[in-house]
Amino acid sequence: MQAFRNAAKPVVYLITITFLSWMILDLSGITGKGGFLTRTSVGSVNGESVDVRAYQAAVQNAMTQRQQATGGTLSLEETEQIRNDVWDNFIETTVINDQIKKNHITTSPDEITEWIKNIPPNEVQALPEFQTNGKFDLAKYQRWLAGPVGQQYVPTMEVQSREQILRNKLFSAVTADVFLSDASLWQKYRDQNERVKISLTPIIGKNIVPDSAVTVSASDIESYYKAHSQEFSRPKTAFMSFVAVPRRVDASDSAAALAHARQVHDDITGGHAFDDVAKRESADTATAKKGGDLGELAKDSSHLGAALEKVVFALPANGISDPVLTESGYEIVQVTKKTSDKKTGEKVTARHILIPVELAGAHRAKVDAETDSLQRLAAERLIPEALDTVARALKLPIGSTGPVASGTRVALGQYVVPDAGVWAFQAKVGETSPVIDGEVASYVFRLDSVQQAGIPPLVQMHDAAAAKAREQKKEEKAKLVAQDLIQRVKNGASLADASKALKLPNREFDPFTRVSAPLNIPKIVGAAFGLPEGTLSGVIDTPDGLYVIRILQHIPADSAAFAKNRDQLRSEKIRSVRQERVREYLADLRASAKIQDRRTDLLKTNAQTEASLAAQQGKTSR
Repeated sequence: MQAFRNAAKPVVYLITITFLSWMILDLSGITGKGGFLTRTSVGSVNGESVDVRAYQAAVQNAMTQRQQATGGTLSLEETEQIRNDVWDNFIETTVINDQIKKNHITTSPDEITEWIKNIPPNEVQALPEFQTNGKFDLAKYQRWLAGPVGQQYVPTMEVQSREQILRNKLFSAVTADVFLSDASLWQKYRDQNERVKISLTPIIGKNIVPDSAVTVSASDIESYYKAHSQEFSRPKTAFMSFVAVPRRVDASDSAAALAHARQVHDDITGGHAFDDVAKRESADTATAKKGGDLGELAKDSSHLGAALEKVVFALPANGISDPVLTESGYEIVQVTKKTSDKKTGEKVTARHILIPVELAGAHRAKVDAETDSLQRLAAERLIPEALDTVARALKLPIGSTGPVASGTRVALGQYVVPDAGVWAFQAKVGETSPVIDGEVASYVFRLDSVQQAGIPPLVQMHDAAAAKAREQKKEEKAKLVAQDLIQRVKNGASLADASKALKLPNREFDPFTRVSAPLNIPKIVGAAFGLPEGTLSGVIDTPDGLYVIRILQHIPADSAAFAKNRDQLRSEKIRSVRQERVREYLADLRASAKIQDRRTDLLKTNAQTEASLAAQQGKTSR
């Protein structure tokens, strides 16, 4: 039995892949056979229904794999990402299979057999069972495949192999005409090797023109709003209130951590081995398993922080420090070796124990009790008054998140709160969230309202439209400044000096290539490589503002090096172009696909699920 388990390890991954393929290809009806679970769907792709149970099963399988890999529970954000990834997989599989059918692409049993025999998946190749001297051993794999255990999994592997062969044939057809002439190859080589050095001056209206220099009337604002209405389009947006139980440490927590650190220090000085104590006590999990080992540290580059570094380099060999307060907590350090010479400077080999400052004692009990009340009185309720109740009970204020756009996270000041942004778009107005633990507090949110996606009326966008109209007028004034700048340079000033005279910023950039430009502004990059050395550009008008550049140096690509390596470059570039062609092809297929996404109908919060179950039980009891 143990031998069977060992032999079966290589194909656990294959079973998972096949399960997903079966769910996507058969249950959803994508194969054209109709599927037997098509009575309910979460949407469709090009008219092919995606069965709700197929989708849910695939999501659950992916979640189980993630949990097994991470060893922990999944957050709402992680779960949402998995749902989206699975949905994308359904879409991609559907559009690819449509193209395979459209182009009458097929495969034969012999092709599948050869594939299984000679091209095992990368994950299988990495398994220790099939390694010899650290490298994949095809002979070992083929012996396993020919054996009784391997043969059991051949049907499973056929499913995946067939799909991969068909995809490869489709992509080969898509990229069959890829060819790079010498001229095209030289252009790509030049893009990566030709370099320019420039001096650049930005003339950004909103930065250089004061508000007092422009006036914006009501008609200006209305005109801008009408002419640029799409700029004000907003995604679906949630507005929430919340109650937060702070989890910040205080002086009592610091005192408790110091007492703990002193006890640890006493254990070490009392005879306990430092590495044993580190493994048991240190909160630095990366070093604790190595007995707290920090390795060799150089002075002024040890990344210990000023306070701890001063203590460490003052210790003698085998010296042990008292607890030292750092940003991470209280640290105890032992120096095991010291070296010093003129070439390398002073170095120490050290190990440490970290005792963090965290909630402790009576303070922790108080915070835990308040968090329990938050859970008991307010969390996961369908009645909005629950949040007001817990706020009164705990004597805590009710805060507001402001607008939270779909797909974004909730930011409260400098802190980002996980999960709340996902929960908001699954909840009903008036519903409260589960307790969500953030960096400095535990929260319960209430969904107060939802604004649907679209263009809000001018009354809501008045301030934003006013700011944009003002910015537009500033840009017109900035054009006059830009012309003045150019004239000064034409009169003999350097771009840097002319910029300084007009109180404009100026910067010289070290030589760069087209593909590694320091500014992601195509007009500037194009001008930089299109002008001769020493040339001053005109005013470059971009969506980001106005710019003027001077070409300080133009370093051409090495044509001799190109000629010498042309064949190798051609092979590399063709492979790269083909990969890009496939990416663009898939993106075009998705963009043109007719997709109906009704997955939101599936999503229910715990509060909604419990309410639904209670209602069903009520009906049953009657």
